[in-house]
Amino acid sequence: MQASSTPFTFVRQALATATLGFGLAVAAQAQTVKLTTTEGVIRIELNAEKAPKSVANFVQYVKAGHYDGTIFHRVIENFMIQGGGFTDKMAQKPTKPPIPLEAGNGLLNVRGSVAMARTGDPNSATAQFFINTVDNAFLDAANARDGRGYAVFGQVIEGMDVVDKIRATPTGNLGGQQNVPLTPILITKAIVESKK
Repeated sequence: MQASSTPFTFVRQALATATLGFGLAVAAQAQTVKLTTTEGVIRIELNAEKAPKSVANFVQYVKAGHYDGTIFHRVIENFMIQGGGFTDKMAQKPTKPPIPLEAGNGLLNVRGSVAMARTGDPNSATAQFFINTVDNAFLDAANARDGRGYAVFGQVIEGMDVVDKIRATPTGNLGGQQNVPLTPILITKAIVESKK
């Protein structure tokens, strides 16, 4: 004969089921962004746990189609590739208000990490982002000259070969900008993907 279940047992089972459901819901919400470029596909895994504002901001721009038709406008081979702000005609795209800096979140500017670009004002990041092509510890909050650093919010999980193709492209000065690829490298489409 089975022992009868007490109300406590039912509560415990309900909590366990709810916790499992919550865990699955959180896992289902984990996101990647697929950047289709003229050099190939780059997939970025986003870290909303450690950089919630940066991730939410980036995802809003992706969903709005902001990155479609933009170029990697600043490429420095042994540093990073930067995009998200200019069309292939070097016209700057309009942006939403800037977001607060989330550097110092434990995510480091290592090769393949993705961070928000900003001006000298730490809280000036809008749509532009960069992918580190090498380890850039001097951009981390702990090492940064301004003591603030650059906020990492994701990591390339597919397409570092594409990043390396982009970083090796010849560059020059164009439209008042330095280190611009001489042949435009476009993001033709950016989409948010739910991790499976």
